Amino acid sequence: MNALPMPNPSVYDELLRKFRGQYGRAPDVVAYAPGRIEVLGNHTDYNEGFVLSAAIDCGTFFAAATSAGGECRLMAGDLMHEVAFPVRAPVAAPEHGWSNYVKGVLAGLNEAAPGGLKGGFDALFLGNIPLGSGLSSSAALEMSAGLALARLYGLALEPVALARIGQAAEHRFAGVKCGLLDQISSLYGRAGKLVETDFRTLTVKTVPLGTDVCFLMCNTHARHALVDGEYNRRRQDCEAAAAYFARVLPGPVKALRDVTWADWQAHQGGLGGSAARRAAHPIGENARVLAGARLLAACDLSGFGRLMFESHESSRVYFENSCPELDAVVAAAARTPGVLGARLSGGGFGGSVVVLLHPRDAADVAAVLAREYALLFGRPCETRVIQPSDGARVIADAGTTR
Repeated sequence: MNALPMPNPSVYDELLRKFRGQYGRAPDVVAYAPGRIEVLGNHTDYNEGFVLSAAIDCGTFFAAATSAGGECRLMAGDLMHEVAFPVRAPVAAPEHGWSNYVKGVLAGLNEAAPGGLKGGFDALFLGNIPLGSGLSSSAALEMSAGLALARLYGLALEPVALARIGQAAEHRFAGVKCGLLDQISSLYGRAGKLVETDFRTLTVKTVPLGTDVCFLMCNTHARHALVDGEYNRRRQDCEAAAAYFARVLPGPVKALRDVTWADWQAHQGGLGGSAARRAAHPIGENARVLAGARLLAACDLSGFGRLMFESHESSRVYFENSCPELDAVVAAAARTPGVLGARLSGGGFGGSVVVLLHPRDAADVAAVLAREYALLFGRPCETRVIQPSDGARVIADAGTTR
C-alpha cells in the first residue's frame, strides 16, 4: 500500500514474527517512524526559532490489532516484556518507563476522538535506534504508535496535530518539556533532504543536501537522560531570558527568536548568571540555521560544516549541554582530514556526535574517530553512516500484514 521502499526489512520481519508469537495472529496495522539527527538549530524549537534536521535510516515499527474489551496490552519487542492498561485512562508509571510514551500518545488520541476511544488493542513495537544515543528513539516510538493507533481507531489527524500529541506525551507522561523538533523531523523527513522548520509558524520545507555528502553518527554511549531535569532547567533559563529581553528591548519579544546577537551583546549584562549564557546559544543558533540554508543553496558544504563546528562550541561554552565524550569526538573530527563539520545532536548531555563528510571518506574517518575515542575512554565509539531518509508512515494495514 506504500510506494516507498520498506525500511529496515529485517526488523519488520522480526516484528511480525514476534507479534504472531505473542498474540497468535497478525497485526491489523503496522506503522514506522524514523529517528532523527539535528544538523543545526540546537534548542531553538521551543524558542520559536529555526532548525535544520533530518529523518534517518533507522527507526521504530509499531504493530497493533484490535482486541475485545477495553484493555490495552503493549509489548516492548526488544525486552519481550508486556504491560497492560485501560484504553480510556492510561496513567504514567515509574516502572517500565518506555510504556509512558505510548500511554501519553493514547491519552492524546482519546482527547482527539469524539467521545474517546472504544475498545482495546494488542501492540508490539521494535526498532533499531540505539537507545540513549540522542537520535530520538522516544519520538520515533510516539509517532509510530500515533500513526498505527490513529489508523486502528479510524482517526484522521494532520501531521502537526500528531506531532503535538507526541510532544504532550513527553510533557505529561515523561516529564520532558521538549519542543516539536523530534516529532516534526520524524514525520516530515525525505530521502536525501534536510527538514527546515520555522517553529513559530510551523512552516516545514525540505532542502536538498546533495548526493556527494553523508553523515557519520558517532555514538559515545555517554549517558543521555533528558528526564534528569537538565533539559527542563535550560528551557526555564531561556524563558526567563526572553521575559527579560521583552522588558528591555523596544520591539515585541515573544521568544528568544526575536532577539538578535547585537541585542544580546548590548543587554546581557543586565540579565547575568546562567540565563545570559543559555540565551546566547539559541540566539546564535537561529542565525546559524538561516546562514546554513543559504550555504546549502549555494552548494557550500565547507561553509556549512564550519557552522556545525561553531554550533558545538556554542553548546559547550554557552548552553553547557555537552560532555567530555562529545567534546572529544568533535575535537578529533576537527583534526581529521575529510571531515567537513561535526557537532552534538539532540538535547545533549551525552549521546551522539553527527559528522558531515563525503561518503568516500566515511570509512577512514570512522576508523580514526573510533581509535582516538578508545585511547581516551577505553573503548571505541560506535559509528554508523546515515543518510537523510523518508519520514513516518503507515507501512501496512489489515490484509497486507498477513
